Amino acid sequence: MKYFHTVTLGSLLSLGVLLAGCGQSGSDTKSQESGEKKLTVGVTMLSMQNEFIVNVHDEIEKKAQEAGVELITVDAERSALKQIEQVESFIAQKVDAIIMNPCEVEASSPAVAKALAAKIPIINVNSETSTTPTAFVGSDDVESGRIAMKFIAEKLGGKGNVVMMHGYMGQAAQIKREQGAREILKQYPGLKLLAHQTAEWDRAKGMSLMENWIQSYGNQINAVFAHNDEMGMGAVKALTDAGLKEKVVVVSIDAIPDALQAVKKGTLDATVYQNAEQQGGQAIETAIKAVKGRPFDQQTLIPFQLVTKENLSKFMK
Repeated sequence: MKYFHTVTLGSLLSLGVLLAGCGQSGSDTKSQESGEKKLTVGVTMLSMQNEFIVNVHDEIEKKAQEAGVELITVDAERSALKQIEQVESFIAQKVDAIIMNPCEVEASSPAVAKALAAKIPIINVNSETSTTPTAFVGSDDVESGRIAMKFIAEKLGGKGNVVMMHGYMGQAAQIKREQGAREILKQYPGLKLLAHQTAEWDRAKGMSLMENWIQSYGNQINAVFAHNDEMGMGAVKALTDAGLKEKVVVVSIDAIPDALQAVKKGTLDATVYQNAEQQGGQAIETAIKAVKGRPFDQQTLIPFQLVTKENLSKFMK
């Protein structure tokens, strides 16, 4: 797990002399020379145990450093209640803007309302809330569900039994990826959704759930759609251990490095690329624009892309 040093405005004041002697980045120096106030942005992420979420945050951090912006990053640990408390803390610290990677559509919404009431811009990144934030930066998760299930339908010739692993229930990605997948299932009467259950975006839980399904359904399973790569990789491991992988199509979402390697080896049939770098980078850029009163897009949607062996080289770093 990646740990973050949290710096409050109060500690910055009390440690001013010490910090002045510690050296500064070029962007910090540039900001001070121009006489601009250094911005502070509070960032609360769904879970820093999730590789994709860490990738989004890494880009936020990188772009913040380039712009001379101070980040206060906290891990909500999948708790909407904790996330609301974190946003309340940001408000108390008088941050200039907040970036939130919401835990849940409904349960994280009060955090947005509190930030807006305090007149602090709040940017939702990667996932949505029912309360409209200052801006949203992410992708259309319905589209990713459609892409994944369409690939399965074509691979199976429109006939077969599918199991679906949900992400964290109540989160926008889980809701919308299921919606997109079910839209495609309706178009193929020969495809049957044999079972669906959450594995909470987690690889170990994905493996355990797949093992249970193998015990229950065995050779009846023709394909697996996992809402993210972590669960997809868990499913691949369980199927491989059971000697069934060659007979089952597995597709997941995010295109994390492990998943790309699995596509290369042929153990994962496909993944759907979600651009963590663009999401993170545009989130912090939007936050800065909102604080400085510059024009910004209230919604930024970054397209998903299907990744198979045929186009894999485009996505390998």
